Amino acid sequence: MPRKVILDVDPGIDDAVALAMALFDPRLEVLAVTASGGNVPPEQATANLQALVGFLDPPRLPRLGAAPTDTIRPEKPFNMHGSDGLGGIDLPQARLHGGTASEKVIWETFHAHPREVTFLALGPLTNLSRVLARDPAIVELIGEVVAAGGTAHGHGNATPVVDFNFYCDPRAARHVVREPLAKTLVPLETTGQVTFGFDLLDQLPAESSRAGALVRRMLPHAFRAYRQLLGTEGICLHDAVALVAVTNPELFDRATVAADVETGGELTAGMLVVDRRTVRQLRPNLDLLTGCDVEAVKDCILRGVATAGAGT
Repeated sequence: MPRKVILDVDPGIDDAVALAMALFDPRLEVLAVTASGGNVPPEQATANLQALVGFLDPPRLPRLGAAPTDTIRPEKPFNMHGSDGLGGIDLPQARLHGGTASEKVIWETFHAHPREVTFLALGPLTNLSRVLARDPAIVELIGEVVAAGGTAHGHGNATPVVDFNFYCDPRAARHVVREPLAKTLVPLETTGQVTFGFDLLDQLPAESSRAGALVRRMLPHAFRAYRQLLGTEGICLHDAVALVAVTNPELFDRATVAADVETGGELTAGMLVVDRRTVRQLRPNLDLLTGCDVEAVKDCILRGVATAGAGT
C-alpha cells in the first residue's frame, strides 16, 4: 500500500523538486500539500504551491492548504531562490481547489486517517505547531513526523549555528521537538552531504515533459546562486534528500537522541541542542539522521525526477 503523506512546504526551488518527485512516486499517496512562509512570504508560498501543482498536473490532486499570514517572518540572511522563490521562472498562476488554511487541512487529514499519515515538513514547523496548539490530543492521531531541520553539530546556514527552517520559527520547532510523538529530523549536515555538480543538468528529464520543463528552468538559477552567494560550484537539494529519508530510510544512519531547541538566545535562537552527556537530564525524544549513503540518495533523487518527467 502506498504510504500516506502530507507535504508541508515553503516553496523554494528544492521544495519544488521534492514536490514533483512526491506527486509522481507510486510508493506515496500525497493526501495534502500545505504551504507556510519561509523561503518566500506566506502569500507567495501559497501562490507558488498552487502554480506548481497546477503546472505539474499530477494524476491525483492532493488537498492544498494556504499559508498563515499572521506569522512573524525574520529577515532572511540571503536569498537563494530568486524573487519568486522558484528561480524567477514566472510559472503561470493557477487557482486550484484550496484556499483553506493549512492547519485546517492538516487537522482534517489526520482525523480522516488516524495514525496512518506521515507529516513531511520541508519548511518551518509553523503549521504543525499551530495544529498541535489548537488540538493537543491530535498527537495520538499522527503516524510520524519527518522534518528537514536542525543541525547535528551546530553548523548552520541562516546563522553560524542555526539552519534556515528552525531560524524562521524557533518556537514552533521547540514545540514540535518537545511533543510526545514519533519524529525524525534530517539535519542540515546530512542533507548537505548530497551535492550535485553541473552534470545534473544533463541528467534531467526532457523539457517536453512538465516536470522536465520545471526543473530545467529552475536549477540553473540554483547553480548561479550557490556560486555567487556561497562560492561553491555544486548545489544541495536539501528537501529532496528529506523526501528520500521517507521513501528509502534504509539509506540513512540513525541515532536516537535527547534534544531541545533554543528560543531565547540572541545568537542561537532556533539552534537544535542535543544532550550528549553521559548522564543526561533530557530523555531521548527523537531520531536524528546522522549520515547517508550519498551516491544511493543521489540516485534516488535522479530516478524520482525521471519518474516525475515520465508522468507528465
